[in-house]
Amino acid sequence: MRPNTLYLEASIAVIIAIAALAVGVLVAWLIARSIERRKQEKLELEAKDLISQAQEQASQSLLEAKDEALKITRQAEIELAHRRSELNKEDDRLVKRREELDHRFDQMQQREAALNKRQSSVDRRANEIETLYADRLAELQRVAGMTAQEARDELLQDVEKTARADMARIIRQIETEARETGNEKARELIADAIQRVASDRVAEVTTSVVTLPNEEMKGRIVGRNGRNIRSFEQAAGVDVIVDDTPEAVTISCFDSVRREIARRTLTRLVVDGRIHPAYIEKILEEERALMDEDIAKAGSEAAYEAGVHGLHPEILKKLGRLKYRTSYGQNQLAHAVETSKIASVLAAELGANVEVAKAGALLHDLGKAMDHNTEGTHALIGAEFAKRHNVSAAVVNVIASHHHEVEQTSLEAVIAEAADAISGARPGARREDLEQYIKRLKALETIANSHKGVEQSFAIQAGREVRIIVKPEEIDDLEAHNIAKDIATEIEETMQYPGQIRVTVIRETRAVSYAK
Repeated sequence: MRPNTLYLEASIAVIIAIAALAVGVLVAWLIARSIERRKQEKLELEAKDLISQAQEQASQSLLEAKDEALKITRQAEIELAHRRSELNKEDDRLVKRREELDHRFDQMQQREAALNKRQSSVDRRANEIETLYADRLAELQRVAGMTAQEARDELLQDVEKTARADMARIIRQIETEARETGNEKARELIADAIQRVASDRVAEVTTSVVTLPNEEMKGRIVGRNGRNIRSFEQAAGVDVIVDDTPEAVTISCFDSVRREIARRTLTRLVVDGRIHPAYIEKILEEERALMDEDIAKAGSEAAYEAGVHGLHPEILKKLGRLKYRTSYGQNQLAHAVETSKIASVLAAELGANVEVAKAGALLHDLGKAMDHNTEGTHALIGAEFAKRHNVSAAVVNVIASHHHEVEQTSLEAVIAEAADAISGARPGARREDLEQYIKRLKALETIANSHKGVEQSFAIQAGREVRIIVKPEEIDDLEAHNIAKDIATEIEETMQYPGQIRVTVIRETRAVSYAK
């Protein structure tokens, strides 16, 4: 009996537990469903709020868009009305202009008709005058006994003789007055310029002679089988002349800078005593670098001394090369600086641009520093080089025109040319050898004798003056002046010479009579 009771109680407990579990599950399900319903209701409320906010924003944006569209429409209407008003005004102006043009056209037609009437009257009057002139001319020819052409020719001959005599007299008078006043003023200006510059430089000659400590050094320079001298000549680009001159050798080269580098190199080699091909090349490279520095320094110092600033470094380098170039024995860099100083003084006295005159005079011979392979005259080459390196057009014209190869466009160009002549022509500035001197004298006389009507010519004053005697029966006074100008122009175009050359034409008329 006891086991059944236990079994029954256990069964009841299980049933109660199952029922309780079922009730718990049901309660949990109800609670979860309630929570889920609340979440869904909350989400629905939030969704409704978002939709409401979106609708409100959409309504607000729509209102703003409508306002903006309304503003744009009003602005467009205002602008359209303004443009219509302007078009109407322009149309009114065009109508008025058309009316004015029509009125002017009518006036022009009236004037043209009046001119046609006057022209017909003038033509009729001209015909009457021509008829009257022909009648008077025929009567005059009948009375005078010669034709109109004969009378005209005779009258022109008389007028020409009188005019030529008057022209010659006036020319002589003007030249006399110009010499009296101009020479005095020119002397004052030139004397003042030279006095203020007061250059103490005389003619400099670039030497190419290297002195040796003894005769034995010549053999070391030549080297075994001539290898040292051949290496030196090939590397330096010069010719070394070893002759009987005691304790000296001569370096020959057309390039003055290259010759100076070779002279310095050979001097160092002689002092050092080590002379062989490898060491020669080393010393040459060092001297080339030092020469480049010296050239740039010389150009800068020359520009500073002349008071010219702001030049391109390449121009300063080319300017420095003139230190190793001479013209008729005159150092070109010293000549350039001296010319610049003289031009500065003359420009200040004449009221010209001092800076342009100084710069143009300093750079006027810049083309002489160019390589010999560059084609053209030194004036044009220098002007082109200066132009490429941003030198002003006024200074470029001064450089290009100082030998009249181009037209001088400023007073500064004339001043630079005069300063160049003063620096080159002053006593002791330049020299030339006897052979060139004789050739120049012969060339001057040849040019003078080539002109028609020249009887004799003489080059005097060391070639600075040519006196020409012309035939008086072939050359009159006016023609004598023209011959002097033509010969001077031909000398300028065909010859090179320091300073200036005076051309004097002498026309002598001799009247001879005999008393019997």
